Amino acid sequence: MVSADAIRTVVGIMGNFIALTLFLSPVETFVRIWKKGSVEQYSPVPYLATLFNCMAWALYGLPMVHPHSILLVTINATAVFIELSFVILFLIYASDKKQRLKVFLVLLSELVFMVLLAFLVIKLAHTYSKRSLIVGLVCVLGNIAMYASPLSVMKLVITTKSVEYMPFFLSLFTFLNSVAWFTYAQLRFDIYLTIPNGLGLLFGSAQLLLYATYYKNTKRLMAERKAREFCLTEVVSDRDETKNICNTHQNGRVPAQNNGT
Repeated sequence: MVSADAIRTVVGIMGNFIALTLFLSPVETFVRIWKKGSVEQYSPVPYLATLFNCMAWALYGLPMVHPHSILLVTINATAVFIELSFVILFLIYASDKKQRLKVFLVLLSELVFMVLLAFLVIKLAHTYSKRSLIVGLVCVLGNIAMYASPLSVMKLVITTKSVEYMPFFLSLFTFLNSVAWFTYAQLRFDIYLTIPNGLGLLFGSAQLLLYATYYKNTKRLMAERKAREFCLTEVVSDRDETKNICNTHQNGRVPAQNNGT
């Protein structure tokens, strides 16, 4: 008979692969940012929240804090590098200086906080239970922040009736990641994993529901915008010609040739 620990290990490995896909899912978004040289309306909040969350879970999984949780360390240490790269790209391509300064200050605050937390927990808390309690509570708060951070983007989706700025794969793998780690937490019950990943299931489901609701409308809005941009690229110096060209693209008719009469 397969032991619960063996099943837990398998689920944890699956969770690592799903989480890695989750953390890499915004790559397409950042390729777009790099090509356009602008962060447009994308929000840095989810990436800052995820960075903080991953640093906290990497600390929680260390043998001197919470033994038998090495699978938490492997994925979250990798995620710290990935999320830090995304935040740095935001700093490079944010056109708004105030936004860039705000992102930098939040990043600096997160790094300082985690260094102090690690030092104080290891030096002042002398049992695994105390260390797990302190870091676990921080992890719960960090995970809630990570899963709740898309709320600002979800508000934008509802306001604009468009999911253009809420990457689909990020939402999908947030949901799948929550399923994997919620299951992992039940096999050797861990309250600090159960609470945030239960909430992750809720938020992930809400995001997927928004996608199903506004996907078709998003396609329509993007097509209309592309048509307007195409119209602008066809502008010529003669005002009458400009008007005719725009009318052509809008009405699907070819304008009569201007023979100078």
